[in-house]
Amino acid sequence: MPTTRTILLTGFQPFGGEQVNPSWQAVSALHGTRIAEHRVVARELPVAFGTSLTVLRAALKETQPSLVICVGQAGGRAQLSLERVAINVDDARIPDNAGSQPVDLPVIDGGPAAYFSTLPIKAMRDALRVAGFPAEVSQTAGTYVCNHVFYGLMHALRVRRGVRAGFVHIPYSPAQASGHAGAASLPVETVTAALRLAAKVALKTPVDIRTAAGAEH
Repeated sequence: MPTTRTILLTGFQPFGGEQVNPSWQAVSALHGTRIAEHRVVARELPVAFGTSLTVLRAALKETQPSLVICVGQAGGRAQLSLERVAINVDDARIPDNAGSQPVDLPVIDGGPAAYFSTLPIKAMRDALRVAGFPAEVSQTAGTYVCNHVFYGLMHALRVRRGVRAGFVHIPYSPAQASGHAGAASLPVETVTAALRLAAKVALKTPVDIRTAAGAEH
């Protein structure tokens, strides 16, 4: 059992032909630091259906965290996307890094249709914006490995009291965006600073604020 309270941050390996994944670059920069009297542990997840959840569950067992934020890349998005909901569907547009491409399969057989984030996503969004970081509440985490991990995370924590958890998508890094004409990007150092603030707000905000953050489509 850990002797100090822990924040677990996860990022992903590169995928889709990219040489780096800024989600791992950003969270690994926080490994070993402290945020609001919590020790940060960063773990890299494979971009693979099934295996990613095996690695995640092992990290949860090892660290016994108070807070979990899984981070993934959503190339094409311009803001830090604080995900609201994970759905029980794997529907892969491209194969994962292990060559698997599930279509219309459940993440967890017999699991509920969806899980909501237990992070104070609206308070986090507002704090990030005040600090100058582009941030939004997102209504979809997709149906690829990011959603797979988000759903699996919330399912694993469904009977654990007092553990807050959720998922954040980040844009391309500038180095990646140079290969995608017109794509938005954020420097990895900016994402790292934003995640530090987001984690602090999550720890300090027991009840989320009530403010509009919906979407028309």
